Amino acid sequence: MRSHFRISSSAAVACAVSSATALMTGICSGQVLALDTASNPTYSGGWSAGQNGGSGFGAWSFNGTDATPAGTYQGISSSPPLGTAWTMMAQSSSSGLANVGRSINGGLQAGQMFQTVIQNPVNNAGIYTYRGFDILFTSGTDNNVGGDNTSALRLSVFDYFNASMNWNIHDSTSHPNSAVSAITTGASPMVLSLTLNSSTDYTLTLAPESNPTSPYLTFSGTLVSPIDYVDFRDYNTASSGPSDTANNLSISSMEVMAVPEPSSLVLTGLGAIGFMLFRRRK
Repeated sequence: MRSHFRISSSAAVACAVSSATALMTGICSGQVLALDTASNPTYSGGWSAGQNGGSGFGAWSFNGTDATPAGTYQGISSSPPLGTAWTMMAQSSSSGLANVGRSINGGLQAGQMFQTVIQNPVNNAGIYTYRGFDILFTSGTDNNVGGDNTSALRLSVFDYFNASMNWNIHDSTSHPNSAVSAITTGASPMVLSLTLNSSTDYTLTLAPESNPTSPYLTFSGTLVSPIDYVDFRDYNTASSGPSDTANNLSISSMEVMAVPEPSSLVLTGLGAIGFMLFRRRK
């Protein structure tokens, strides 16, 4: 498994010196191109297919979600520690499926980062039952496009012959089973960041929201197709309701931002250092 940081420590220092917002890998945040949160007033009356809060994303699609009982597979939760979140709830440990997704307007481009804050489940229905959850980055117009085989990148956690419930990464060239357990990442809110370094090369990072500069996992790989849709699927243990954080998959925010080049970050940092030295001399 290739695992390394793309941005140098000097660039991270430049971010800190320039008082910019530091992201999980030490990258300064750039222009926000798309942003939506579960606390957006659009969702004050609940969460349903066709809603489109924020900007830069398409409307939510629930295609593929179990149809009945109506309104109980998705909802808005305000349970700690994630707070207000879009929440997916499976109604059956053997067959229930909650499936949601939305498009990224214009698609994710080289030099851009998709970032979302989630609370993943820590319970599965049991070993050998093939229950779990996944996140798909695809190219298409719908959230239910034929499953994982159509995705450019798939992140999955399933309990089928995998008692450790570790995260798996599937792209065009690699299918590693990481050493990072969903029990670890689900203990508190987690930031998932996907950066396209080029049209085909990406860097994926999973990190605790409370300490984003100390990631659980950083992985670099190659994509076989573009990304213009993100899909979340929960096949997990039956939920007892919106506050059941052990069994629900919840999402509090999602955004796309432009990532500054490392060279520009260093120059910004050097300029800030020079300005501070000049003020001290005065």
